[in-house]
Amino acid sequence: MLALEMARDGLLVPVESTQTAAQSSAAKKKTAALRSWISLDQDGEGTVLDLDKYAIIRRVQIHARDLRLLDPLLSYPSTILGREKVIVLNLEHIKAIITADEVLLRDPFDDNVLPIVEELQRRLPLVSANFQGQGEDEETSGVQKDVETDELKFPFEFRALEVALEGICSFLDARTRQLETDAYPALDELTSKISSRNLDRVRKLKSAMTRLTNRVQKVRDELEQLLDDDDDMADLYLSRKLVGTSPLSDLGAQNWSLASPTITIGSRVSKTSRASAATTAEENDVEELEMLLEAYFMQIESTLNKLTTLREYIDDTEDYINIQLDNHRNQLIQLELFLSSGTVCLSVYSLVAAIFGMNIPYTWKEDHGYVFKWVIIVTGVVCASLFLFIISYARHKGLVGS
Repeated sequence: MLALEMARDGLLVPVESTQTAAQSSAAKKKTAALRSWISLDQDGEGTVLDLDKYAIIRRVQIHARDLRLLDPLLSYPSTILGREKVIVLNLEHIKAIITADEVLLRDPFDDNVLPIVEELQRRLPLVSANFQGQGEDEETSGVQKDVETDELKFPFEFRALEVALEGICSFLDARTRQLETDAYPALDELTSKISSRNLDRVRKLKSAMTRLTNRVQKVRDELEQLLDDDDDMADLYLSRKLVGTSPLSDLGAQNWSLASPTITIGSRVSKTSRASAATTAEENDVEELEMLLEAYFMQIESTLNKLTTLREYIDDTEDYINIQLDNHRNQLIQLELFLSSGTVCLSVYSLVAAIFGMNIPYTWKEDHGYVFKWVIIVTGVVCASLFLFIISYARHKGLVGS
């Protein structure tokens, strides 16, 4: 458009320079998309960032090999990795880095990512502890306090992880329902009328179903792998690890020791062992995260079952079509056998006619005109008997239907 406007104004624009400008503009847009991130804090406030991979590495202290999983130019399966201070999340279009107090989401302006950003902004802030109305009874107040307590106990990284899992499960389920809406009528139409257009339509739907099944299977396998390993689930407790390495915990332990100078060595050892046992039990307690992952594992399992049912329906339709094609093939074979039998009989009849039609003098031709009639009758009876014999033999062997 710029070149056209300049041409209207009487300015000459080289074609090569225009193409170069377009290519450079496309490259800049591509680079901007690769560098585009959004940061969401605990209050749900979002900040759009333009950072390269080195700035991201310095910001969240992540390894380059883990950040490579989030590169949109590279194809990696769905992955949930727990590291020392971050959770690396690669679920289809959802590529995020979750810390104990921040979520970094790649390519926030994508149409599929925008709902995730809005949901994070809505669900990351904790429920306000104060009521805004008047006249609430004690029961309602107790329920609200219980909800607040549950929200406070639920770590920030798990709230962000729940939004991501809910987003990817809903996305894949919506794609599955759309595929079902398109596939079932196409399959029913194919069974009623077998044509090249219907076959090509079902072929495309089957290819789309195979690709979608692989995507759903990868997410399911990743969740199953996490649920099978308690250590991997424990690595996702960023807030717990942050509290365990906090200097306030060491300061509290030191104050407790100074405030109790008269404790004996034996009691001090026993209390230390009990504290370590409690810490170990807390670190191995992954029930909260396990319940969260199981909920979305069941949801993705349900989506996979829908795709499995659709695949079975497609296989049944293919079997039915193959049976129909086999039936048509048998009918063609039967017709070919009839034609071949008739051709053989006509060939025998033609052979006799050719022999008797030769211009060769025979003694029996003199005063024996009735011989021609008998030859015609006998030859016809032999040919008809031969035809019936071939057909009955083919039916006896099951080559044709009755």
